[in-house]
Amino acid sequence: MTKIRVKKDKNRKAKLEAFDRLLTIMDELRENCPWDKKQTIESLRHLTIEETYELSDAIIENDLEEVKKELGDITLHMIFYARIASETDSFDMADVLNAVSEKLIRRHPHIYGDVVAEDEEAVKQNWEKIKLQEKGNKSVLGGVPASLPAMVKAMRIQEKARGVGFDWEKKEQVWEKVEEEMSEFKAEHNVEHGRALNHQKAQGEFGDLLFSLINYARFIGINPEEALERTNKKFIKRFNFLETASQQDGRNIADMTLAEMDEYWEKAKKL
Repeated sequence: MTKIRVKKDKNRKAKLEAFDRLLTIMDELRENCPWDKKQTIESLRHLTIEETYELSDAIIENDLEEVKKELGDITLHMIFYARIASETDSFDMADVLNAVSEKLIRRHPHIYGDVVAEDEEAVKQNWEKIKLQEKGNKSVLGGVPASLPAMVKAMRIQEKARGVGFDWEKKEQVWEKVEEEMSEFKAEHNVEHGRALNHQKAQGEFGDLLFSLINYARFIGINPEEALERTNKKFIKRFNFLETASQQDGRNIADMTLAEMDEYWEKAKKL
C-alpha cells in the first residue's frame, strides 16, 4: 500500500477539543435536562429531517454563516443518536466514526490499495460495485431508500445504474429520449375535443417525461432538485413582489385580472 501524504492540520487539536466539548455537553444534557432525557431515536427522526432541509436551504442561498449553524445542529443530532444507542450498548460515537472510516478506506482502493482509477467516473463505478458486495444486495438498486423524494430517487436510480455501466453514451441520445417521451405525453394529453382524458396513461407518460428530463440534467451536470428549488424560490420572490407592490398601489390581488397581475410580474423579473 502506498503511503498517503497529507498536509498537517494545524487546527487538529482545537477540532478534537471542540468535539470532546460537545460530547461532554451531550452527556450532561442527557443526564440532567428533562427534554433531552425523554428523547428517543424515533422522536429525533423528524427533527433531523427538518434540520437537513434547513441545511439544504442555507446551501442554496449560499449563506455560509447559516450553513455553519445548521451543520452544528446536524452534528448534535448525530451525537445524540450515538449517546442514546450507547445506553443499551448498541453502539457509541467511536463505533460510528470507526465504521465510516473503515468504509471510506474499503471504498477507495485507488487510495488505500492497488486499484487504479484514472478519473471520477472510475471512482464512482468502483464505489457502487464495492457497495453492492458489502451490502449483499441482489439488485444494484437495492440500496436506494424507498422513502426518498421521487426526484431525488430518480437521480439515485440513474446514478446506480450508471455505476455498473447501464447508461447512455452521449447526451444527444438522452435528449432524443426526452423528445420521444414528450411526443408520447402529448399524444396522451392532447386528445380530441369532447373525449375524456385517460389520466392513468397521461400520468404514466408524464412520469416517463420527467424521468428522461432528470436523466438529461444528470448528463449535463445539473442537479434537477436544486434547479427546481431555485425556480421555486424565484417564483416566491416575484409573487411576493406582486402582492406587496399591488397592495401599495391600493389594489386587491384577488380582484385583479391576469393581465393586470402580469404587469407587476414583469416588473418583478427586472429586479
